[in-house]
Amino acid sequence: MPTMNFKGPAGQEDMPYLLTPGPLTTSRSVKQALLADWGSRDIEFRKLVKEIREELKRLAGCDDSYECVLMQGSGTFAIEAALGAFAPSKRKKTLVVANGAYGERAAQILTHIGRANEKVSKSDTTQLAPEHFTKLLDDDKSISHVWLIHCETTSGIVNPLSELARETKTRGRVFMVDAMSSFGALDINMARDGIDVMVSSSNKCVEGIPGFSYVLVKKELLLASEGQSHSIVLDLFQQWKGLEANGQFRFTPPTHALVAFRQALRELDEEGGTAARLRRYKRNADTLLKGMAQIGIQPLLSANAAGPIIQTFLTPADANFKFEDFYEKLRQRGFAIYPGKLTKRDSFRIGTIGALDEQVIERVVTAIKDVLAELNVKDMSPRDK
Repeated sequence: MPTMNFKGPAGQEDMPYLLTPGPLTTSRSVKQALLADWGSRDIEFRKLVKEIREELKRLAGCDDSYECVLMQGSGTFAIEAALGAFAPSKRKKTLVVANGAYGERAAQILTHIGRANEKVSKSDTTQLAPEHFTKLLDDDKSISHVWLIHCETTSGIVNPLSELARETKTRGRVFMVDAMSSFGALDINMARDGIDVMVSSSNKCVEGIPGFSYVLVKKELLLASEGQSHSIVLDLFQQWKGLEANGQFRFTPPTHALVAFRQALRELDEEGGTAARLRRYKRNADTLLKGMAQIGIQPLLSANAAGPIIQTFLTPADANFKFEDFYEKLRQRGFAIYPGKLTKRDSFRIGTIGALDEQVIERVVTAIKDVLAELNVKDMSPRDK
């Protein structure tokens, strides 16, 4: 094993910063919240679960017509639960508007669970716009639901949520949003924009740890979903019914993840809410993009398309650049970036969310310069043109 010579985040100085879009670097106080054990049936824990559900509705701009359902597992668990509950199974179908791997995955889930769907696919560098799908809605009345990714983590591109919601709702369709990588930082107001369903998870912009996900949904849709789920475990209606009846999960809850998440919610509020968090993430992203531009490495996305969540960079053409070596040498310096690539072009990704600031990002840029020099990488022009 190579010798690690760096100072990592507070509370885990011997481990690298996670420059990924979740799991991500958490605060020391969120980590400390994990040190106690909680009984899942205890009144204190049930009160905590209720607090989380109410706070999530507040953050999402929900009024009394919405409900919040917590679900064990990663974000994809809640996505499949939501699609299984709300996507029509007969006569009607769901339109998936995709510009990346996570939109494609939603369509795959729908097909696998036997729900009729149609997919509009755009490139991972194309921001979705109304003209990409509204004509299809106008022409095909069998489409009753629309599924959209807000921030497509494949590239980091941010789609214009309010505009797309307005165009969808004007046409009388149910509008469902995967806000996995955006909720907690980017502007989302479900009641204002008429968003019917929103899905996210604990280990993203709220800065908790992995373990559970959640669905915020119009209560009328939730009530109408009784008996619709393809799954016992992922049945949102039954999960909600249990939470409402006694404040408990139907199956063993991720107690530690929930306790850490409550602490993360408190710290989000102390920071100044989602607007303040967005400003910090923007500073992180701007610092990274500026530093990489000085090095000569080009971003995949234009400035107006790239959000502040994760930045994608085109792989240098230099034959000495091998991602595995680049990744490992950065990690030895205290920074773990996102391994692998999902975009069509040869690229790599660096997350700018989590408990870190622009001073940490400046250190990241310095480390990247050092690693490239050590690898003798000089030609920074894109490998894949």
